[in-house]
Amino acid sequence: MSFDGIFTHLMIQELNQQLKGGRISKVHQPYPNELVLVIRSQGKNNKLLLSAHPSYARIQLTNMTYQNPDTPPNFVMILRKHLDGAILEEIKQIDNDRVIHFTFTHRNELGDLENLILVVELMGRHSTILLLNQSTNKILDAIKHIGSSQNSYRALLPGASYVAPPKAKGINPFSLSEVQAFSQLSSLSEINPKAIQQCFQGFGRDTATELAERLQKNPNDKLRVWQQFMAQLKAIEPTLLQTSKKEFFTPFLFESLINTTDEVTITTFNDLSSLLDGFYHDKAERDRVKQQGSLLIKKILNEIKRNEGKLEKREATLRAAENAEDLRQRGELLTTFLHQIPRGVTSVELENYYEEDALITIALDPALTPNQNAQKYFQRYQKLRNAVKLVGEQIAETKQEIAYLQSVLTQLELAGPMDLELIKEELIEEGYVKRSSVKQKRQTKKSQPAKFISSDGTEILVGRNNLQNDQLSLKTAKKTEYWLHAKDIPGSHVIIRHTDPSDQTILEAAELAAFYSKYRHSAQVPVDLVQVKHLRKPNGAKPGYVIYENQKTYYITPVEENIEKLRQ
Repeated sequence: MSFDGIFTHLMIQELNQQLKGGRISKVHQPYPNELVLVIRSQGKNNKLLLSAHPSYARIQLTNMTYQNPDTPPNFVMILRKHLDGAILEEIKQIDNDRVIHFTFTHRNELGDLENLILVVELMGRHSTILLLNQSTNKILDAIKHIGSSQNSYRALLPGASYVAPPKAKGINPFSLSEVQAFSQLSSLSEINPKAIQQCFQGFGRDTATELAERLQKNPNDKLRVWQQFMAQLKAIEPTLLQTSKKEFFTPFLFESLINTTDEVTITTFNDLSSLLDGFYHDKAERDRVKQQGSLLIKKILNEIKRNEGKLEKREATLRAAENAEDLRQRGELLTTFLHQIPRGVTSVELENYYEEDALITIALDPALTPNQNAQKYFQRYQKLRNAVKLVGEQIAETKQEIAYLQSVLTQLELAGPMDLELIKEELIEEGYVKRSSVKQKRQTKKSQPAKFISSDGTEILVGRNNLQNDQLSLKTAKKTEYWLHAKDIPGSHVIIRHTDPSDQTILEAAELAAFYSKYRHSAQVPVDLVQVKHLRKPNGAKPGYVIYENQKTYYITPVEENIEKLRQ
């Protein structure tokens, strides 16, 4: 289900129950399109998320963690000026549309009470949030500035008069009497989702499909179907429905979303906000990481491509060095048969005593004497011999660098927004990213390893970046504890905080190592287990790189549901 007018109506009921009369204590804008208002209500702090994200626009209470930018955006500074300490008087939906007004009372600089409206419009890529002076209808500021050149219908700029978006078509279903509802349903020439959407406000595609299918099954009892549908909207059971292809969130189970040929997982929640945290958390996190980490990802991909080019050239040099012995033999033959070689020829055919009864044709430089040609072959031989050792070391270094970069790329794919700064700092220290000359190095708050608890209560720690991996494996873990990692695959270091873990704990830790690796969606991921005392970090090795011995390998198929059960 999309966050349609029906879901908005239900969410506002939930928020009014929990937040009405509350006082704003903090205002944050952790991401460009999202606000978090900390509202003290009913004896506790509630984090209200207002999102104008083009794909994930919504309003909800949330338990998300976030990191604020170093410099607060102008919009959040305006909100802090006007809303700090303000009282939330009302949350109101405009008709049954996705337009919400949060009305606050606040004393201005002169001490006079004034009413301010925080308007949230959930309109896909046109979503926005703006602060409005209720008495003057003037916009104080907006999270996105839209001028008249961008939108001829209205401007969303400080000082402009607020013009509401076009009114949604249809009738508000929550304002209809049963007689009016019956009349509207009877007037439909045909029953399908599109007809439902044109008749009633706020019905998204999924909601309209659910009602349409119910009406199609009972075409002669439309009023009873309508009554039952509206009754379920008053006694909701927030539901997350997962199929192999897609996820849906609904206020109650929509039978129309269940395909009998597909495997379905159904999870219920206590409230709508918890449902949205369950549905959006990973999606929104991945999107934020993609936005904030896109430059880092691009930089790493370019570095990997550059190193793969170096590796290809060095391996070609090594292959050429394999022919070094052939050059030495040609030099030896030229030296042996110098008296038989005329000057100024481009090649000579000689008896090859390295192969019985064989002749060999040797290319010559006609400008050189026979002896000089022989010495040239010896020089090329010696050069390739010397190159073998050097190129071999360079190939090993390049492969290690590619492995390191692949591990960083995997960590960026698995990272949350709060982990990005630490990964960036690591890349700066390793010389892959230049430090901004404008921004001084600041003390980055180090994120902590992820903690999990096995079925028998054993603590398992999982590193979330290479610096954490080094700290976890080489300093935090005791020598008698156990370490796991996906075999020859970029991924996280995993530590079992026990000197004699059970088989079940080992399997669960191995599943964590497989899940937090590049091949998390694969079956039969090889995972190595070894006691920490067998780990060693070579001198000069990149962060996160260790070598080990005496390992035991498990083959694991990671399942996300199992991981969630272990999460602390």
